Amino acid sequence: MPNTTPEKNKAIVLEAFDTLFNKRDYVAAERFWSDRYIQHSAHIAPGREGLFDLVCAAPPGLRYENQLIMAEGDHVIAHGRFSGNGRRVAWIAADIIRLENGKLAEHWDVLQDEATQAESASGLPMFGDSFPG
Repeated sequence: MPNTTPEKNKAIVLEAFDTLFNKRDYVAAERFWSDRYIQHSAHIAPGREGLFDLVCAAPPGLRYENQLIMAEGDHVIAHGRFSGNGRRVAWIAADIIRLENGKLAEHWDVLQDEATQAESASGLPMFGDSFPG
């Protein structure tokens, strides 16, 4: 079993997300996702293949940006934005990942359409310091 720490796990998740969602390097991404990957998201087919197929079918402008990442033990929560996803607005996501032996083994998410300033009751952006353009 690899010697992992919460800091290492955060670094693994950030590199994995960049490799898959931004670089779309599926071969390199395989080293980050367990071949027994469990997907709990209602909109993604099971397993690593379901996730990779979803990304492969997404528009070429798909991009992931991370704003906050926290880890405890073998779990990581990443707060980020998925833009260029072919939807009317970006998704703001809280991705919850369980790592096992240094690989992403299980995933849950909470997704919400990114609000404009006019739509925000709080008057604050959901991601970063400014509202989307």
